[in-house]
Amino acid sequence: MTTGSSTPTVDLLRLRDWTREQRATMTEDLRDYVGLESPSDDKPALRATLQWLEGWLADRLGPPLRVRRFDGGEYGDTIVHDYPGASGEAADPVVMLCHYDTVWPIGTLTDRPFRVDGDRITGPGVFDMKAGLVQAVWALRALDAAGADRPPLRLVLNGDEEIGSLASRPVIESETAGTRCALVFEASADGAVKTARKGVGLFRVEAHGVEAHAGLDPASGVSAVDELARAVLTLHALSDPGAGTTVNVGTISGGTRSNVTAGHASADIDVRVATRAEIDRIDAELAALAPHDSRATLTVSGDWNRPVMERGAGTAGLYALARDLAAPLGLELRECAVGGASDGNFAAQLGVPVLDGLGAVGDGAHARHEYASVNGMLERTCLAAALLNALAPPREPRLSP
Repeated sequence: MTTGSSTPTVDLLRLRDWTREQRATMTEDLRDYVGLESPSDDKPALRATLQWLEGWLADRLGPPLRVRRFDGGEYGDTIVHDYPGASGEAADPVVMLCHYDTVWPIGTLTDRPFRVDGDRITGPGVFDMKAGLVQAVWALRALDAAGADRPPLRLVLNGDEEIGSLASRPVIESETAGTRCALVFEASADGAVKTARKGVGLFRVEAHGVEAHAGLDPASGVSAVDELARAVLTLHALSDPGAGTTVNVGTISGGTRSNVTAGHASADIDVRVATRAEIDRIDAELAALAPHDSRATLTVSGDWNRPVMERGAGTAGLYALARDLAAPLGLELRECAVGGASDGNFAAQLGVPVLDGLGAVGDGAHARHEYASVNGMLERTCLAAALLNALAPPREPRLSP
């Protein structure tokens, strides 16, 4: 992918000043958005939030060229909006990935309402990731206000990211395949953008033994709990911090009574890996998991919920472009690799360059101290606008009459 030039065609300082002037309106937009609670497991709430978002997008950006809506079933629906480039060119679009669901249940606003205290904005979902969508939209408004070029854009907005994008993954993959690059407006990591994310595997190990009376006939029994305990030790030994791999058995259950040799036990496992090679290794180890007692069985179910997002050349180029654009704005843009995953992982698996963490500056994702910075919101809006401007296709020179 050609990432463009770090020499912008828009006046960055004027862009910054215009963005700062929108502080109050942008904050009001975020207030209205956060005021709509949208937990991943509440379809009516997600539907109401998406209805508001569609009206807000139309008001802020005007009608898109094309709209697609995909039914999420029991999960939130996904919408895809295509917007033209400044010159209406038909080049491959730049994808903007955002989600509108949060981890917070209905009623959280009662105890933690939206508040602005100086530079600090609090409220459920403000950091992860409602501020990110507001920033993405206002970045486009900034370019339009400046009369500056922008590439053709595709906004993909889903409502099930926090629970693994179970319904939206096929949509994200089909709508991102073959595009120029993907910009993910998830929250930053202490201000840094994310150029690598681990892959995530969610698995369950089930042990089946033979029930028996633990006191009268212990030799006839085969303990599923014993088999599972041995398996847990084997699983935890698969962790390799040097390779960036962690294996965590998070929950276990089994047995019926203390005087009954357990006939069944199970464990839920979270696996994080930094490379595709580690996916292959873990897959092989899980397939080889065997019981200690031949009368017992061990079965493994589950799959890789998110592929690895590795820092390829295209992603490195995107980061370098954004870093160079940030400097004239007085920003030192850092990059990092994180253990958490996002929808950017799906795009990266397709070979699409991805720059993640372009959203809010703040802290507290999934935590009660969650907050976003007002100044960070303005700075990141301006940076996103500059990046989109740099990604616009070069204009064809006009022929002299």
